[in-house]
Amino acid sequence: MIDLYTAATPNGWKISIMLEELGIDYTMHPISLIKGEQKTPAFLAMNPNGRIPVIVDRGNDDLTIFESGAIMIYLADTTGKLLPADGPARYRVLQWLMFQMGGVGPMMGQANVFFRYFPETIQPAIDRYQNESRRLFEVLNTALDGNDYLAGDYSIADIANWAWVHRYEWSGVSIEGLPHLSAWIDRLRARPACARGITIPVRMADLPEGEQTAENLAKETRKMVVQ
Repeated sequence: MIDLYTAATPNGWKISIMLEELGIDYTMHPISLIKGEQKTPAFLAMNPNGRIPVIVDRGNDDLTIFESGAIMIYLADTTGKLLPADGPARYRVLQWLMFQMGGVGPMMGQANVFFRYFPETIQPAIDRYQNESRRLFEVLNTALDGNDYLAGDYSIADIANWAWVHRYEWSGVSIEGLPHLSAWIDRLRARPACARGITIPVRMADLPEGEQTAENLAKETRKMVVQ
């Protein structure tokens, strides 16, 4: 049994999608980032960096793992799925996982901050991060030319990148003129595990009207950004 401590963010979705794909029993513990629950002593004992997601593997001496990429590799290695065990195929997957962790995630994350959350409009920062996100999208589009997935078979590389890239509109980044990337986004969106994974936990913007809206989400997150 896995305990998953998470929130409705791309890094959180990477793990909920993967757990859904693997069919692993897990208990989801939603962490409110806006309330600062990721900074409580109990959470910091699991991840001193104060970030989601975190898993605790109750079937393996309560092994606790933070950092989404490390969690993905652990789950893949312990199940023998979504990541080749060795050889060149393993490293083809890992290089695209690192591409997401070192490029797509940070650039789109900063695009979100300056485009959606920052209280002032700093256009050079918006342009810088949106343009770099677009450049990374073009790299993915080239890699997907003639390929259904990034590293041969469907893998953690696809899950990690898709969890971020499918939210391109929120970052204000266009995918116009990127047909292979667009088809890949739709291909993964059609997977039941991907569709389920991005609803865990429910996003504030997905709550019924009157309870929360996308604008309220941006407003609340803006408070967190400027603290």
